Amino acid sequence: MRFKTKKSILRGETYIPGSKSHTIRALFIASLAEGISKIARPLVSADAISALNACRSFGAKITEGADWIVEGTGGKISLTADTIDVGNSGTTARFALGMASLGEGEVIITGDEQTRSRLMGSLIDALNNLGAQISYLGKEGYLPVKVKGKISGGSTSVSGVTSQFLSSLLINTPLADNDSEILVDQLNEKPYVEITLNWLESEGIAYERDGYKRFTIKGGQKYKPFSRQIPADFSSASFFLAACVLEGTDILIKGLDMNDTQGDKEIIKYLTAMGGDISITTEGIRVKGGKLKGIEIDMNDTPDALPIMSVVGCLASGQTILKNVPQARLKETDRINVMCQELKKMGGDIEELPDGLIIKESKLQGTKVEGHGDHRVIMSMSIAGMAAEGETIVEGAESVNITFPTFADIMQSLKAQIVSE
Repeated sequence: MRFKTKKSILRGETYIPGSKSHTIRALFIASLAEGISKIARPLVSADAISALNACRSFGAKITEGADWIVEGTGGKISLTADTIDVGNSGTTARFALGMASLGEGEVIITGDEQTRSRLMGSLIDALNNLGAQISYLGKEGYLPVKVKGKISGGSTSVSGVTSQFLSSLLINTPLADNDSEILVDQLNEKPYVEITLNWLESEGIAYERDGYKRFTIKGGQKYKPFSRQIPADFSSASFFLAACVLEGTDILIKGLDMNDTQGDKEIIKYLTAMGGDISITTEGIRVKGGKLKGIEIDMNDTPDALPIMSVVGCLASGQTILKNVPQARLKETDRINVMCQELKKMGGDIEELPDGLIIKESKLQGTKVEGHGDHRVIMSMSIAGMAAEGETIVEGAESVNITFPTFADIMQSLKAQIVSE
């Protein structure tokens, strides 16, 4: 599938779908809980379905509908499959490694080609230190692996190159028999850990912390069933917020909670600092198009925003520097390299740094670009096409289904010139 986009002026209002980060955490915690939980307004996407299927493989009973009803395992993992394929979901892979380590049976965890190229080694070492028995079936440090529990607790360390390693340990170690101490090396993406901690606190899970360097989690704990609505996703909203670079745009974005711990709400600060006309009202967040100016942004907490902010940088006057986000190279693609490569095809004046990008104001011209199987790259290049002269074709658009299947439909409802074929 491909998207075809042309210069657009967005008008109207829309609701943003639920958060992927919250949806996947809700599924795993509900699956570990005793009793029946209700997940209201979950994000229905390929990544979320990968998480749902993984949780079913661990013995959770899940009924799908407008809301998802989860009958949890009470921490007693009962494998219903020999192999769990997490598809393209790195979050599911890492959380599933932790959950599988709570059971005593053996299960193989694998994923698609992209996920099999993503780092897993530090998390696997950490789980093995806590008592798991995880062995590689291919390249060391990567999926596929064979997992056998059971973790018992103890002391371990983990890399902070991705926050998902720590979040997996935080979610699963409360169900170990003994206390666990986790030492963390240079944590990136801190807001995602705060989302995890918010869930633990709502569940009454006891833990202590020394900033982001050390966490001590009491063992022998239990998760309780819950009923909770999934908040709207700031990562998905970022593509609509970035429409403030599209001259004449005036849209109202509904459903976002400014009190939520999602890191990508920082994009509002980034865009406002660049001169974006964004106002937070009781109705929602109103975005008006206009001219922005380039600034320097530390993006360590918001790696998922790098693709769309690189597009914004091309459309802002002067120079924009996106820095301190080396982990953006470790996502579904090397997003630093890919965004540099694809925006250059459109005439972007952009240069790679080891940990980011230097971008100068550019007159973008529509052309054919590749999505590289990365949902955020595809949506970002679609926004670039809405600001460019002529027509832009974004190949591989089907990958938006990973997190945002309704992206094109919502854009069309806002008068965007985008079609899928």
